[in-house]
Amino acid sequence: MAKTPWAPGAPALAAAARAVDAVVFRGESVDAALSTADEMGERAAVRAIALGTVRWYLRLAPAIESLLQRPEGVAKSVRSLLAAAAHQIEYSRNAPELTAHLAVDAARLLGEERSTGLVNAVLRRFVAEREVRLAKVDKTLPGRTAHPGWLVKELNSAWPDLALSVLEANNAHPPMTLRIDLSRITREAYIAQLTSKGIESQGIQWMPSAVTLIRPLAISELPGFEEGFVSIQDAGAQLAARLLDLHPGQRVLDACAAPGGKSGQLLETEPGIELTCVDLTAERMALVAENLARLKRTAALVSGDMRDPATFFDGQPFERILVDAPCSSTGVIRRHPDIKLLRRATDAAAFAAEQLEILRAAASMLAPGGRLVYSTCSVLPTENDAVVARFLEREPAMSAAAMPAGGALAPGGLVRPGGVQLLPGARAGTDGFYYACLEKTTAES
Repeated sequence: MAKTPWAPGAPALAAAARAVDAVVFRGESVDAALSTADEMGERAAVRAIALGTVRWYLRLAPAIESLLQRPEGVAKSVRSLLAAAAHQIEYSRNAPELTAHLAVDAARLLGEERSTGLVNAVLRRFVAEREVRLAKVDKTLPGRTAHPGWLVKELNSAWPDLALSVLEANNAHPPMTLRIDLSRITREAYIAQLTSKGIESQGIQWMPSAVTLIRPLAISELPGFEEGFVSIQDAGAQLAARLLDLHPGQRVLDACAAPGGKSGQLLETEPGIELTCVDLTAERMALVAENLARLKRTAALVSGDMRDPATFFDGQPFERILVDAPCSSTGVIRRHPDIKLLRRATDAAAFAAEQLEILRAAASMLAPGGRLVYSTCSVLPTENDAVVARFLEREPAMSAAAMPAGGALAPGGLVRPGGVQLLPGARAGTDGFYYACLEKTTAES
């Protein structure tokens, strides 16, 4: 076998740098970037470096750029490589000097031969001066926590006593939480299966279907995954089905259904419902179909625009509707750190306008006496309480329905004017979610 000309680890670093470049400079999601960027190195290593770099980019990039005379004059691919290498130097257990050496080879792999001297010099300075350089960045809360300034401001405004814990939680590695199909196997029996395979886990007391793994692993190693006995789903996301209060025979609409995780959970919770799943495109609905096929569940799958019921609604009202609305996803940053780089200060208001349209359209399809659950994975009141308040002002046939108090819903849940907010880093250990229960008290005139 021919000897590779590259130092071990250099291809993975180069591939991770390509992914970082796609996120930072081309606006791609990290998952999309990794789908094409990890072929040069070991998949797990590439993913770890890329995700870590994106997570801490807003702390690392200013420190690195302080070592460049003209950052804008340096190729974007090289700046991404420098950030990825800086992450390995600061946050991995690799020898810093070795990372600097690997980065030189990685620059060649990226076709940046002429930049190898620059890469070597900048990283060696970073190794020597990183405490001082990072200390300057850390003087500000956005820099220290690697969050955009606008988001830090929003969190401080919304949650003045909890903002720091949210920022810290966003930088933590999320747990791998499973949803057990309790209609097919008990949680105790599934935990026993995990234990028999040497997989440590623990049940979540307040969510009977949830199990958290002590150490994450590939889904291919999960017993019963291909057979549909178990799915990957944060415990906070599993609250939607409980709040809907499902009963056999009900017509249920899962609006904005893709990729189908909650669709499957609704059918597991009450197999006797008549479920319709809607999302905007055939491609998105294909994800729902794939998920339901694995779970051995069936539903009516429809492509349509929730803001325009005429694109799919047959006129027969639904007794339960789940609106898991498109949002800023600021509650799931620990799982998707690219949100820090891809979201803008104006996004929440734009999402809120869309959310209100979807809610009002959903209400028009809800039967009198029916229940609508509004859910987001946002921690910004603009998309949550404010949307529900505007909705209730404009829809006199709708009112807030009774729902469990925040702490009764999940430990640390916060009662809000329109619903309940879960924050990342709270006692429940979930991602950030908002839930509101609404009901149609009268028929529309």
